[in-house]
Amino acid sequence: MQTLSIDTQLRERVQLLLSNLCQGLYEREEAMKLALLTALAGESIFLLGPPGVGKSLIARRLKHAFRDGTSFEYLMSKFSTPDEVFGPVSIKKLKEEDRYERLTERYLPGANVVFLDEIWKAGPAIQNALLTILNEKIYRNGDQDLRVNIRGIITASNELPPRNASLDPIWDRFLLRLELSNIRKFQNFVNMIVDTDDVYQVELPAEVQFSEAELVQFDAAINGVEVPAEVLNTIQVLKLRIDEHNARPNNQDQQIPIHDRRWKKIVRLLRTSAFLNGRSRVDLMDCFLMLHCLWSRPDQKDLIEEMVTDAIRRHGYSMAVNLNLLKREVDDFEKDVNEEIRVKHTVAEEQLLLVQEDYYELIKEDQQFEGFLIPVKQFRQLNLEDTQVINFYDANRNLVNRLRTKQGLGEFCIEVQHNDRNHTYYLRTKKGERQEIIFKKPHPVVQKYWEERFEQIRSYLRKQEENLRTNLPEELEFLEQNLFVEARYAEVVKSNLKEVQEALQKVGIQLEKVQFSYAG
Repeated sequence: MQTLSIDTQLRERVQLLLSNLCQGLYEREEAMKLALLTALAGESIFLLGPPGVGKSLIARRLKHAFRDGTSFEYLMSKFSTPDEVFGPVSIKKLKEEDRYERLTERYLPGANVVFLDEIWKAGPAIQNALLTILNEKIYRNGDQDLRVNIRGIITASNELPPRNASLDPIWDRFLLRLELSNIRKFQNFVNMIVDTDDVYQVELPAEVQFSEAELVQFDAAINGVEVPAEVLNTIQVLKLRIDEHNARPNNQDQQIPIHDRRWKKIVRLLRTSAFLNGRSRVDLMDCFLMLHCLWSRPDQKDLIEEMVTDAIRRHGYSMAVNLNLLKREVDDFEKDVNEEIRVKHTVAEEQLLLVQEDYYELIKEDQQFEGFLIPVKQFRQLNLEDTQVINFYDANRNLVNRLRTKQGLGEFCIEVQHNDRNHTYYLRTKKGERQEIIFKKPHPVVQKYWEERFEQIRSYLRKQEENLRTNLPEELEFLEQNLFVEARYAEVVKSNLKEVQEALQKVGIQLEKVQFSYAG
């Protein structure tokens, strides 16, 4: 197993931070964790749920993750104005300098953590300005471009955006989408209603919180996190499946729109997850974060989970060891060998004549008993030792007799017991042909070429097996401890690894059989 340096100090710090932020939350831990992850990735998260399920609580707690963190919270309505969100116009500058500029310090552009509730009720002027902030982290204040230092933008609503083109751009900017509901477990519900602590207050030691200087360093480090082949392969397979889904005519009302920009942001999110887990590269466990990035409507969540899970289980590590290429090489080798050493030969022979698809016909010149058709299935069950009762039918397939019968000594014949005597009858046959395979020894020159090819493929196979043994990421030992992904998904990653190992073994056995076929 490849040794990977884990930044345990950073990981433990993030874990302690999350533990403090989640203290006193009931069934909102996932939302809190994902909110922190998106903030450190420089992205936004949308929370879908009814009033009173803790959406604003997530934002208010998130600000405590940052030293000197400030937050801005606003409940949108159709009467909301840009002054209430981005700050009032400076009368002084307007009068003295003839400049249209807002005072943003205590408003959205001056905050680190932003929570906007009922986001779809915002007017076009607010949405357009918000789009620029989400895209570029820039707020156009009058004639100046003000770079904002917003780390986390959390938006919420109890409904999805109405289906109209004007809201599509801003909906697409929310990278993570999470559905919240009322507390489901009864004990958690009881604990919540009797808890007297102020859930909006959380005390965090300064050494756990992130400073601005650290966040700048984190941004550069996150960009340097490796995205290995198995992760890129998983994303590619997933994208292909989504494209195929969208292309089906019967899915016109079930589209899953994922544009290139979203895929790029997803990779940034996966890198951030790896970094905060103390790793220098993304792993397949991080890929399950895509469950929250790809759905547009809640009824698509099960389909997305199926797609993501299937892509990881079936394709994750196969790319890392070039499994498909190896299979094709061995299949082609086997085909070349078989075409040379296996010669087809046609043999003429007598074959039983099938009557009406289900019967064989007796060549019966006497009138000892009625019936001359017997079922194929019953004939195949006969043997030389034991007699069995079988059915005899006339030309109209009427059952006319049931007699004890066994296989005869000659080919294609039976012995029938009737009136305490044994009667031998042959079955009607026809001239037929069958294919035989004749094995011929290959020419020494050809065999030498095959042996060289065998050694090349075997060497490559062993290299891939060694690669799988020695270059697997160390984080496989800690799959269940991913800070942002449910531990139950670790079994999917492990099953993929097991399947790839078994597939390599099968390919090795197939290769050995090919060699034996021409050398044995």
